[in-house]
Amino acid sequence: MASVLYRLAVPRCSLLRRLAVPRRETQRLEHHGLHRDGTRLVAGGSRSLAACSRADSRSQHTAAEVSVEVDLKRLEGQDEGIVEVLMCRHRARNALGHTFVSQMRELVSTLSHDSAARVVIFRSLVPGVFCAGADLKERALMDNSESDLFVHSLRSLMTQIAILPTPTIAAMDGVALGGGLELALACDLRTASTSAQMGLIETTRGLLPGAGGSQRLPRMVGVTLAKELIFTGRRVGGQAALELGLVNRAVEQNQSGDAAYKEALTLAREILPQAPFAVRMAKEAINRGVEVDIGSAMAIERLCYARVIPTRDRQEGMAAFIEKRPPRYTGE
Repeated sequence: MASVLYRLAVPRCSLLRRLAVPRRETQRLEHHGLHRDGTRLVAGGSRSLAACSRADSRSQHTAAEVSVEVDLKRLEGQDEGIVEVLMCRHRARNALGHTFVSQMRELVSTLSHDSAARVVIFRSLVPGVFCAGADLKERALMDNSESDLFVHSLRSLMTQIAILPTPTIAAMDGVALGGGLELALACDLRTASTSAQMGLIETTRGLLPGAGGSQRLPRMVGVTLAKELIFTGRRVGGQAALELGLVNRAVEQNQSGDAAYKEALTLAREILPQAPFAVRMAKEAINRGVEVDIGSAMAIERLCYARVIPTRDRQEGMAAFIEKRPPRYTGE
């Protein structure tokens, strides 16, 4: 249900207890998104809030604490349909470590099949930081093969985000460096506070952007400018990013430090009333079309348009126009 809140108390994500249940039973219940007692699971794992409160009374199970570094929140009321991906690895400034990436992959996978989600906002609960990039402490412990495999998993995560059928917005209220900026680049739209700092700084660490940044940045700001930013490892502020075409909107930071998030929410509210299936098809037409020649792109547009024609939302849109009233879209 769109009203379910997949988040623990804020502003900090807390520790959850994962109950150990027989593997066969766990697989059966997870397939239906339920816990043993029928409560709904938190997206991204076999956890439920009800199970947490009863963990101590279930002596037959062993409990282990698992830190939540990425969480999910579904907005309610007039904002129903807006989903927030909350990054909350406070001690490591949302660095892209194994646990963080694993939890993010699970949540994104869940959203890819969620028809109730109409707009997804990626935001940070860590003050002054969107995502600081790679977890260099973890990376230092990896050999060459392990490092290559981990970067491959990062690249795969960014692709997962990029191909989400739902429009996505990255709200950068602070630092977004290296893999953190690559995460934002994988989103459809970006908002930033003017005080935010962002850049693909990998060359300053003897690396190159390896999670899609070397490909997405040129497509966004142009080849020549992308080369300059990547070769120099330069950081730019929110206003400069707006002028470069790196972000869609830049706003002055507020006292609560969430100006970019509030701007992202404003943008999401502009998308929310539109026909959801039409928006998804528009995203697919754009994303697929920019990768091919114009003739092939026109064929892609035709296919996407053909999928919209038989929908109830198209009929509702026409009826609302004729009757001079706001449309009531259902996504059907």
